[in-house]
Amino acid sequence: MTETVLQCHPLSEKGFVGGIAMHVDRAEAGRLRIKYTLHGLIDGIHFAEVAQPERTDGLWKHTCFELFCGRADDGSYVEFNFAPSGQWAAYAFTGYREGMTELACAPPHINYMAGEGVFEMTVTVDLPESLRTVDIMAGFSAVIADKGGRTTYWALAHPPGKADFHHKDCFALQLEARSAA
Repeated sequence: MTETVLQCHPLSEKGFVGGIAMHVDRAEAGRLRIKYTLHGLIDGIHFAEVAQPERTDGLWKHTCFELFCGRADDGSYVEFNFAPSGQWAAYAFTGYREGMTELACAPPHINYMAGEGVFEMTVTVDLPESLRTVDIMAGFSAVIADKGGRTTYWALAHPPGKADFHHKDCFALQLEARSAA
């Protein structure tokens, strides 16, 4: 299991999110188990109402957690969006923001719990076949919106300029292939 923290983008709104920690486990059968832990003013964060857990576009426009991953030696990558509502999205790209298609995949399992000053969301997601048995570079990120309309952007690392989770600088965590032993 790997534990790390996400960094707030320097141009983001401040004050309502204290920090976001992330744990990831590269489990069996090409599966990732991810836990995002958000500390802050939870009552002030805008969470979409719980909905049918289905594929939904545009989740990044509101509070959601994300995973980007691909091989280090290849420009193609995949993007997953996970919303606390239970909705999700998955896309494949042939290159930096190019060739976007809907990724055929099993729905992820999304669960959350909220308490005083803390929100935890756990996600279990199956990687595409092409990434299941190889080392991957991964970017974990979050878009957090408050009820007053402010938005903050979090990632393992940020490129210069505006927030851009698709940029390879954000793919800052190597996840080694699970040993067959």
